[in-house]
Amino acid sequence: MNVALWIVAGLLAAAFALAGLMKLAQPKERLAASGMAWTEDFSAVAIKAIGGLEVLGAIGLILPAALGIAPVLTPLAATGLAITMVGAAVVHVRRKENQAIGANVVLLVLAVVVAWGRFGPYSF
Repeated sequence: MNVALWIVAGLLAAAFALAGLMKLAQPKERLAASGMAWTEDFSAVAIKAIGGLEVLGAIGLILPAALGIAPVLTPLAATGLAITMVGAAVVHVRRKENQAIGANVVLLVLAVVVAWGRFGPYSF
């Protein structure tokens, strides 16, 4: 199970790092034009903050456990990313963007699995 948790954490870290870096690197208008219509409801600063939190969460999924320095940060990062996905799903429900909710739910479930495993029976 430890290997499975590492794989899931790695996939989550990659997904959130890419999504976060995209939000940090591109202006709000470009994100909206590329299909992220939800950005119209948020300020540019809020979008950059979300991107930064996603990148930090991705780092937190891997580095603390890999380096053995404060490994409790790994399940905390997974919990934070799960909360982020709940918020994202709420935004998409309010905007009636039903296609995006599926991805939010998948990422939410994966983050909850990592948090459960690393807080519980498979902690470091």
